[in-house]
Amino acid sequence: MGYTKPLYILPFDHRATFAQKMFGKDSIVDLDAEEKELIREFKMLIYKGFKEALEKLIPTDYAAILCDEEFGSEVLLDALHNRFNTILTVEKSGEEEFKFQYPNFAEHIQKFHPTFAKVLIRYNPADPEDLKNRQKQNLKLTSDFCHENGYKFLLEALVIPTKLQLKDAGTKNAFDTKFRSDLTVEIVRELQEFAVEPDVWKIEGFETIKDYEKVLRVIKREGRENVNLVVLGRGANEEKVDEWLKTGVKEEWFETGAKVEGVIGFAVGRTVFWEPVEKFYKGEIGKNEVIQTVSANFQKFYRFFASFD
Repeated sequence: MGYTKPLYILPFDHRATFAQKMFGKDSIVDLDAEEKELIREFKMLIYKGFKEALEKLIPTDYAAILCDEEFGSEVLLDALHNRFNTILTVEKSGEEEFKFQYPNFAEHIQKFHPTFAKVLIRYNPADPEDLKNRQKQNLKLTSDFCHENGYKFLLEALVIPTKLQLKDAGTKNAFDTKFRSDLTVEIVRELQEFAVEPDVWKIEGFETIKDYEKVLRVIKREGRENVNLVVLGRGANEEKVDEWLKTGVKEEWFETGAKVEGVIGFAVGRTVFWEPVEKFYKGEIGKNEVIQTVSANFQKFYRFFASFD
């Protein structure tokens, strides 16, 4: 159990975000055939930018794409052919509660033979018990399948504050500083005790080395020495998706996390690809410029993080 190599992830498994923020639709089901085809084209351009970044700088063994089957099956198959590290998302997009994109999720994992299967959850120890139990049951199904069939399991855990926690903190930033690391410790412990065993945790960055070390102690407890984490990139205001797309990732999170043993890499998506893809959609730039910009942006984050090795 675990994964110890550096892991630099370009995530573009976004689906609801494209529907809502690129096309102004309420959800994925409202997309028409032309819009769905455009999303497939966007993902292929992002993937080509990833490939260029590997050709120019980033070691292939350490890089990975995170993509979805719904709009990225061509990408995933090409990456499999090229023996790149791939991470297949299995959750339904745009849901507050983790639900499988496909009820027969195992067959879909087997179809693409990814290095990792990935799940995103929104979780808080103060959530209702029935909600937590439903999520834990589905997480355990995923975890068990991966470990029984030779796949790695990557779990992205977003700590969503309750109204009371947010009130106690005063602001979202204060919640991050005061409460999020302790709540993350509780989440990791709860899931471990339910036999949910990620090989890599994908977690939002913390402000201090002490916070990282506190979380990593529980991640690695009781024989989990090879289990590690990657830092999730996000904008400054999680509750406002518009600002996620406008604000860059906080480089101090990387600077802090990169100094801590057990932080093996990062996952930065929209900060790398959103602006060039949006400009392409508006007709302001061409395909080659999208590819080159995605490549340059991904290389920038690699250089920053790898500079601490």
